[in-house]
Amino acid sequence: MKIELQTLSKGYDRESCWVHARVGTLPGNPLRAVVTMQKLRLSGDDVFQGLHDMITLDRGATWSAPKLQPGLGRRPIGNGMEEGISDFTPGWHEASGTLLGTGHTVLYHNDELPPLPRPRSTIYSTYDPNSGMWADWNKLILPDEIRFESEGAGCTQRWDLPSGDVLLPTYFSLKETVRDKYYIQNVVTVLRCAFDGSMLSFCDQGSEMTNPEGRGFVEPSLTSVRGRYFLTLRNDRAGYVTSSTDGLQFETPRPWTFDDGSELGNYNTQQHWVTHRDDLYLVYTRKGANNDHVMRHRAPLFIGQVDPDRLCVIRATEKILVPERGARLGNFGVAKVSEDETWVTVSEWMQTTLPDPFDCTVCERYGSDNSVFLAKIQFGEK
Repeated sequence: MKIELQTLSKGYDRESCWVHARVGTLPGNPLRAVVTMQKLRLSGDDVFQGLHDMITLDRGATWSAPKLQPGLGRRPIGNGMEEGISDFTPGWHEASGTLLGTGHTVLYHNDELPPLPRPRSTIYSTYDPNSGMWADWNKLILPDEIRFESEGAGCTQRWDLPSGDVLLPTYFSLKETVRDKYYIQNVVTVLRCAFDGSMLSFCDQGSEMTNPEGRGFVEPSLTSVRGRYFLTLRNDRAGYVTSSTDGLQFETPRPWTFDDGSELGNYNTQQHWVTHRDDLYLVYTRKGANNDHVMRHRAPLFIGQVDPDRLCVIRATEKILVPERGARLGNFGVAKVSEDETWVTVSEWMQTTLPDPFDCTVCERYGSDNSVFLAKIQFGEK
């Protein structure tokens, strides 16, 4: 495995920073790659603006400047409320020849998150390479059930079937009242959806998985190798993993470990997959890397090969994809460029740990400047 690290952009104004940098590719000659990302207001909790994108037509040698995409912005809904989108992930849909992005909605009242509980929906959009524009985002229509009032495929990695159907991992939130306060228990499931190149439609739902620890399971990611499906899940205490024969019905999730049985050390942070032929890899962050100063130990960004039978990371294969410079790297994206090359994109999130999470100068002291990184993973012959 060869890793080449590139910086797509750097620098910020200490009022907002780029987050959620994720890449999608469109096959062809030349190959087109699109990185979507959005600005986060530093003085707030998950206050995101509309999405921008950057384009390369020379396999990442040069990139366009970030361009605002009006179709991926906020929409006023009255009474000082706006509905925007976040946690967007683009991915190539082979059967329809379309770059399809998915994410979820987020509500704002006077530019702040309203109190929980609040509704949430999966959204999707498609990219037009001729105009370079993303279509206006649409909501995925699900059965009219209480459990889907707060549901969204934010920060997830989908798997497309040869038929064109999409296996979309998502999570929904169950509201529980304890001593007159709301607590959220999140449940992960996989939705099978039809996609015709423009419209994403719900067809079926798989098993439901939750965890009594913390807020349950969120931000699941799905892949498939060797005829099986693998799902990785975020939990407040630890990352979890499970597998399936059909991509819908999954075994009971177990905590991620190394092959020596020790805990992986990932917690309260997403993980995503890289596949190379019949080999399976996990991209993740973890404790125990001289990174106690990083919020939730979300840097550096690691990659390690997974034993698909034992469902563990082989410690001897672990490598650093993106180094730690004081800022977190936990929100990232993965795209396969070819059979032997995969790209991982991530931006330095310039909020920090308590007691003052909005003091971006804490990250700066270690070298961070809101750089947007591209890690090119190239696989050679064994």
